Amino acid sequence: MKQTLKPGVSYEHRFTIPESKTVPALYPESEEFQQMPEVFATGFLVGFLEWSCILALAPHLDSPHEQTVGTHIDVTHEAATPPGFEVTARVELVEVDGRRLVFEVEANDGVDTISRGRHERFVINREKFDSVVEQKSQQHKS
Repeated sequence: MKQTLKPGVSYEHRFTIPESKTVPALYPESEEFQQMPEVFATGFLVGFLEWSCILALAPHLDSPHEQTVGTHIDVTHEAATPPGFEVTARVELVEVDGRRLVFEVEANDGVDTISRGRHERFVINREKFDSVVEQKSQQHKS
């Protein structure tokens, strides 16, 4: 982690919602999801907020050896957003506790605030992380 990784780091990220990010696209295997409205899915919204935080952190990490993984998310999904709308996420790092990072996040679709809340990420060493995942995978195969 670089010395610049401290509270106050912020980022604004924009993304136009395609049909592939709507509720029916979240789980194409699910008949129930296929019957849902074609609006920005909460699962994809969470991913968009994570993506925004990852982009905010990129200049402040020793990449590719250091990366972050999401460990907690507590956000609202307050308004429906149809495909074609551009959404904007605004994220701000508000706490650095060792390798634990806490963000305040908010997203807007140009008409409504669609989400707000907090997101935690954890700085990992990619090589060590991959090793642990491989060990787990091997245990599963046994």
